[in-house]
Amino acid sequence: MSISRYLQRSIIAVLGLCFLGVILASGDPVVQLSQTADQMISALKSNKTEIKSNPGLVESLARKILLPEVNIDLMAKLALGRDGWNNASGPQRTDFTKGFTTLMIRTYAGAFSAYTDETVKFYPLRPGDTDGNRVQIKSEVLQTGGPAIPVNYRVLKQGDSWRVYDITVDGVSLIQSFRSQFASQLSQGGMDQLLAALNKHNDELKNE
Repeated sequence: MSISRYLQRSIIAVLGLCFLGVILASGDPVVQLSQTADQMISALKSNKTEIKSNPGLVESLARKILLPEVNIDLMAKLALGRDGWNNASGPQRTDFTKGFTTLMIRTYAGAFSAYTDETVKFYPLRPGDTDGNRVQIKSEVLQTGGPAIPVNYRVLKQGDSWRVYDITVDGVSLIQSFRSQFASQLSQGGMDQLLAALNKHNDELKNE
């Protein structure tokens, strides 16, 4: 299974994964997202040396810190697409969600070690950024010696909390990028072939 150039962008993709997993408390979602960004960046810094010598630590940290905060069922459903999800059986949906979770974590795992003190600047919400219970949070990743990278987060209010359900880096949606790749696999061999390719790719990522 190929991974697009967008998904291979090391530090930008890393920061995207970090923030994608946060659950935002009701109130100002920008403040909450910024606080979570600071927390994750702090974790990267404090484990920087060990991450270089023990790449497996990255996956452990991601599963411990991020995974409990992710609405992985919704993300998997959006990434597979309406037709793909509706046509899949219950066991296939379960297997896909499990594989999709591993794919996200392992795709970005190697990039964690590339973190070199980039910072994130969040912008306050404007009237055009809100649409009912959906909010778009805009930010920039600031790089030393390089241009700022626009990163936008789409969050949905569910009950008393806000959950991030997509992230856009330089105008490219994470969910849409995955969906395009999965649609190609589905058109070639259906859900069983997609699951086989997904599991194979996850094994390859583990051994890199």
